[in-house]
Amino acid sequence: MPRTRRMTAAATAVAALSVLATACTGQGGSTASDDPDKEVTLNFWHGWSAPSEIKAIEENIARFEKAHPNIKVKVTGNMTDDKINQALRAGGDKAPDVVSSFTTDSVGKFCNTGAFTDLNPFLRKAGIDKAKVFPKTLLDYTQFNGNQCTLPLLNDAYGLVYNKDAFKAAGITEPPRTWSQFVEVAQKLTKPNGDSYDQLGIMPTYHGYETTPVRLAAQWSPKYFDADGKSNLAKDPAFASMLTAQKDLVAKLGGYEKLEKFRNTFGDEWSAEHPFHKGQVAMQIDGEWRASMAKEAGVAFEIGTAPLPVPDDQADDYGKGYLSGTIMGIAAGGKKQNASWELVKYMTTDTEAVVAFANAIHNVPSTLAALESPNLQVTPEFKTFLDIARNAKSNTTPAQADGGTYQLTFQDLAYAVEKGDVADIAAGLDKTGRQIDTDIAKAK
Repeated sequence: MPRTRRMTAAATAVAALSVLATACTGQGGSTASDDPDKEVTLNFWHGWSAPSEIKAIEENIARFEKAHPNIKVKVTGNMTDDKINQALRAGGDKAPDVVSSFTTDSVGKFCNTGAFTDLNPFLRKAGIDKAKVFPKTLLDYTQFNGNQCTLPLLNDAYGLVYNKDAFKAAGITEPPRTWSQFVEVAQKLTKPNGDSYDQLGIMPTYHGYETTPVRLAAQWSPKYFDADGKSNLAKDPAFASMLTAQKDLVAKLGGYEKLEKFRNTFGDEWSAEHPFHKGQVAMQIDGEWRASMAKEAGVAFEIGTAPLPVPDDQADDYGKGYLSGTIMGIAAGGKKQNASWELVKYMTTDTEAVVAFANAIHNVPSTLAALESPNLQVTPEFKTFLDIARNAKSNTTPAQADGGTYQLTFQDLAYAVEKGDVADIAAGLDKTGRQIDTDIAKAK
């Protein structure tokens, strides 16, 4: 099952957590003096809500409490970022001690303001070499400027999910590896019907569920900031190339207005009415959860998975993708820091715990040991995403002091480009980059 936080708009989540981080500024160092061996109850808040997810959390907590009989964990699920924000602002005994958030984009603000405790001292005291435990990309999105205020808790890898039966009917023998092949395959799979479609090769617009600008841009291996921390949008040709390629694909598949009209007929992303499940689209940019969801929806066709295609001039890098995931941290204002660390350490670094949780909710494990564990349940479809997670060229969006605001600013430009409101992409990138620099300067 996927993490249900994806139903929340990115802008709303970032805005809520930006307020949270500003309001909850506290000490970021490890000056905790509580005794983790004493009887204590921790408040752990998370966002999972599906029955299978809740069950998986409960099973993990039960294992933790068995190993730490003096620590009881009161779990509160289905918590939105806004509710977490309000509780941390209010403080008190009912506020969360440990938080699991789906919004990796706000890590920079969490770390920069001291809202979450820096975990580096705890890691050192426990003798944990984080570089040997976690993949580098996951460490990149869970820390900021050396402050490891969160740790990864499972991982999302993004790739291509496709309808093998539709491929066979169109005479396509393998998934596309380069962007030019991707365009060709998408066109072959598209069956127009007047101002609509009987089948669309892929929904290429940025509102098409997981088809976001940053996930597409990852295939170009972009550098969002230069060595001085300034926006690199106008300098790195990756951004202009991606925006141009996506806009060209939109045009070749019928144009923005026709595609958006068709997209408005799609069902909910997390139900059996998803357009991939119903055969409305033959390919889907998605995460590791989509294949299992499609099977649970009872699709009549065979499902294939593959990495997303790469630019033609980066063909040797095929296999990479965008990585993200859930983060876990300790509220800086909490008075049970050492006990809280025991829970965070267990859930994020214990191989058995990470593998069991990954198996239960069909997400990619977040430690190097768990990725190689013989106990990890691996289907052929799921293996694709494990390989993407292991790929050294896979990348993510870096943490920044303004949280995910810079990503939303870039996203707004991408929306305008695909719609045709911004014709001069170079000028648009330059203007957007200057706005990003201004926003980050204000956030520091």
